[in-house]
Amino acid sequence: MDSTLACLAAWMPRQRWYAAKARLPSLRLAAWWDLPAEDCTVRTFLVADEGALPVVLYQVPVVARATSSVDANPDHIIGSPEPGTTFIDGPFDPAYSTALLALISNGGRAGGPGTVVTGHPSHQLDLSSTRSATVLAGEQSNTSLIYRADDGSTPIIAKVFRQLHPGLNPDIELTTALAAAGSPHVPPAVGSVEGEWPDGATSHGTTRGSLAFAQEFLPGVEDAWRVALRAAASGEDFADRAHALGEATANVHVSLAQLFPTHDPQTADREATAATWRRRLAIAMAEVPAIAERKHAIEEVYERAWDASWPPLQRIHGDYHLGQVLHDPVRGWVLLDFEGEPLRPMAERTQPDLALRDVAGMLRSFDYVAGSIRLDHPDRSPEAVAEWVRAARQGFEEGYAGVSGVDLAEQRDLLSALELDKAVYEAIYESRNRPTWVTIPLRAIARLVERSAVG
Repeated sequence: MDSTLACLAAWMPRQRWYAAKARLPSLRLAAWWDLPAEDCTVRTFLVADEGALPVVLYQVPVVARATSSVDANPDHIIGSPEPGTTFIDGPFDPAYSTALLALISNGGRAGGPGTVVTGHPSHQLDLSSTRSATVLAGEQSNTSLIYRADDGSTPIIAKVFRQLHPGLNPDIELTTALAAAGSPHVPPAVGSVEGEWPDGATSHGTTRGSLAFAQEFLPGVEDAWRVALRAAASGEDFADRAHALGEATANVHVSLAQLFPTHDPQTADREATAATWRRRLAIAMAEVPAIAERKHAIEEVYERAWDASWPPLQRIHGDYHLGQVLHDPVRGWVLLDFEGEPLRPMAERTQPDLALRDVAGMLRSFDYVAGSIRLDHPDRSPEAVAEWVRAARQGFEEGYAGVSGVDLAEQRDLLSALELDKAVYEAIYESRNRPTWVTIPLRAIARLVERSAVG
């Protein structure tokens, strides 16, 4: 097993989903299980990276084949832990993709030492057709497979969670509930995979968590980011579509408030939110010095929000932006990826929250469209781009308020604080991943604190 861990440790830092690319992993095998296959072994490893703080648990599906029979793309080969055997990254091998879809769509169990894996179907789709899988390009934290059938049956997307956490993943929980309730704004759920494995945090007992989730795939449609970016680049009005997006967002929030418990915010809820704001601001000031210059102004925005009236807390999307929404010509706007904000602990992502957090996220996303245009099309008039954003934001807010009944003017102090906190988060992300884009959240921070100061 040491040779297997060494092989994985050399390969994992090159993967988009590996969280700490600046160093080599320090891996410990936590669990493994096999899925049925012919002429190969389909094994999924759970490996804990103990060099991370906190420790990160990764799901690594592998297909082990005789080296002489391997005809895979070199980019998808993990390595050879022992002579004569080659590991292939599971999602890129049909043996794994076929076994995964069977587990999701038919149910059943698989297992390994101290580990039980269970498939939970939740679909009304005809899955009898043979389907071939391709891996969706460009993802970071997860790996998704697109299953298409030759007879034109409804395609399916299955998301394999690479970083694992205890508990039911909110993407499965919320999407499945919304789909079952008939919401037109989420793709129908197909099923999920849950696992039980040894609890590494306590060294005794087991823990349960989500491993994969499948839902209907909408082919040939674009996400709202591409639609909005193309409109802004050409000067095309987006206000009506933003209005419809606001309505769809509010409809989902109303449904979530009906499907899951809500409660009025208590002092502890306010304190927890304020603590998150302070923690994020401290990280940002350490990593982005320009933010430290506005520390007091930012804190004043947060203080005004603390004193404001807060609406009931409920389940929300949690990482809402234009890239999380698809535009279907028949269904309209369809929301995806209810996992929540990647940098927030999973325990926080599954708690009732302020629906205004999603509103703030989308408002920030419109601002990102403007920032992208400024970077990629410097010839465009700044005034014209600013007017495009203003109209889109107004359309979204009016659409949201019309369906939700929320008076956003009365909630402006709280909404500004949430939007500011999102911009601080963005500054951290951009400084770590896309330094040339950090000007986008920095401009937003300056605008938000100045607007708040004016009142």
